[in-house]
Amino acid sequence: MGYQRFVALGDSCAEGLADPHPSGGFYRGWADFVAARLAEEEPDFRYANLAVRGRRLDQIHAEQTPAASRLRPDLIALFGGGNDVMSRGWDARTVARRVDTTIRACTEIAPDVVTFTLSDISHRMPMGHRMRPRIVALNDAVREASVSYGATLVDLWPDDAAHDSRYFGPDRLHLSEQGHRRLAGHVLGRLGVTHDPAWLAPLPGSAGRPGLRADVHWLTREVLPVAISRFRNRLIGRQPGDGFLPKRPDLLPVIEETRSWAPEPA
Repeated sequence: MGYQRFVALGDSCAEGLADPHPSGGFYRGWADFVAARLAEEEPDFRYANLAVRGRRLDQIHAEQTPAASRLRPDLIALFGGGNDVMSRGWDARTVARRVDTTIRACTEIAPDVVTFTLSDISHRMPMGHRMRPRIVALNDAVREASVSYGATLVDLWPDDAAHDSRYFGPDRLHLSEQGHRRLAGHVLGRLGVTHDPAWLAPLPGSAGRPGLRADVHWLTREVLPVAISRFRNRLIGRQPGDGFLPKRPDLLPVIEETRSWAPEPA
């Protein structure tokens, strides 16, 4: 027997940002690749994705775990914490409690839960020297809670792919299609499910170093708009992710390429 009811929880990475679906209208991502492979093993397989970009772990717990509980999944994948790392007022103990609470809740909902550490993407982030200790602290909390509650951990911290720019999208933080396929390979491997070995094979050649023009483009088109948006949100009391809905809130069959899923909100 394979899995029949798979639910993904989390933030923009679980939603699939930077991997637009070929049919347009929404993002694809690693959870979709995992679902498509699991569906090959089980004719009654159903998949839901409750992830919403911008959400911190406390918001994931408050908003997504109750919805997941109603779906009665036999497999949950929880990818979150990146927005906690980047939030103002960072406090390691507070985030560790959020990690513990959310992972515990997931293991109370589903018999099998997959969790993730974050890759070392600090060198890709503005103020990365400040972010790296936060990522380390988050990862330590994820590892501890995963052991405590019996979750299956996908430890991305040692993955050298974090140093290959081809695994990342234009903002240099969210995964590209290649990055999402690689992450799906890690998940399936930890679940003991065979997958395309090319997903985890090193990309041919090497990534070129971006030049000054590319760096300026990245700063003006990717970093600055996000900084302005975050500042505006603080002024008006708006939280990142407000107004966005999960792309796939219900358990539905996986239908290759012709599937019709909920579009992104405007």
